[in-house]
Amino acid sequence: MYIIKAENLTKRFGKFTALNNVNLEVKEGEIFGFIGPNGAGKSTTIRILLGMLKTTGGKAAIFGKDVWKDAVEIHKRLAYVPGDVNLWPNLTGGEIIDLFVKLRGNGSNPKKKAELIERFQFDPTKKCRTYSKGNRQKVALIAAFASEADLYILDEPTSGLDPLMERVFQEQVQEAKNEGKSVLLSSHILSEVEKLCDRVGIIRQGQIIETGTLGELRHLTRNTIVAETKEKINGLKEMEGVHQYEERGSEVTFQADTEKLDEIIRHLSQFGILKLESAPPTLEDLFMRHYEDVGSGGSLT
Repeated sequence: MYIIKAENLTKRFGKFTALNNVNLEVKEGEIFGFIGPNGAGKSTTIRILLGMLKTTGGKAAIFGKDVWKDAVEIHKRLAYVPGDVNLWPNLTGGEIIDLFVKLRGNGSNPKKKAELIERFQFDPTKKCRTYSKGNRQKVALIAAFASEADLYILDEPTSGLDPLMERVFQEQVQEAKNEGKSVLLSSHILSEVEKLCDRVGIIRQGQIIETGTLGELRHLTRNTIVAETKEKINGLKEMEGVHQYEERGSEVTFQADTEKLDEIIRHLSQFGILKLESAPPTLEDLFMRHYEDVGSGGSLT
């Protein structure tokens, strides 16, 4: 069952096309990673899903309901965390957490709220005007995870958090998944997406260019090979499927196309392998390869 289903989403601002036939599906109980550089269309897609923007074309549904017509009903079962949280300066963090939970109207778990406040090392008694960006982010995260939501839409949610708090966040996302909840995670921290997500969608210039599990997407990329041999290697650099070849004494480092790996290893074995390391591509490798192919120069934000 799909919790989010977007079909051929198109959004134009005057002559500028922000989204061009975007298709996006998030299954029940899965964590879906949504990545792309600044201006690629991530935030526009999320605003449409939240019922904040009307599409120029296409349609989108959450829980089987139209995101524009049924936005109020959808938000009763949804928790959203933006990348830049603005709060009422004269209210305390605790007051705003309670307010956010009540606004959702889907119930709350006081025990869970107290546990989250402790785990995020957050002081709820201070006025929000005194909070750093990281603490403002904690307010939104605690309010989201303390509510009884079925879907979490998280747009750069760890912006401003230190590495320890990022780890706490990741644990909360994993707990939500374990409870059967669904998560749409938009993030520029690729290691975070790689660690948490079941499937990933890459958006570029308003179009989804790849969607799949990390395993499926890695078939499109290259493994990094480090090898040391008894004898000097000949002929490897010229082989089909070998890229970015570097030689340092008896050790060589290169990238290899997955489909040519068997042939490459057989060639290497002729020279007496002393050491052989093979690392699958990271999500960052995959992401950067897509962008290098078009020379977009977009920054990850």
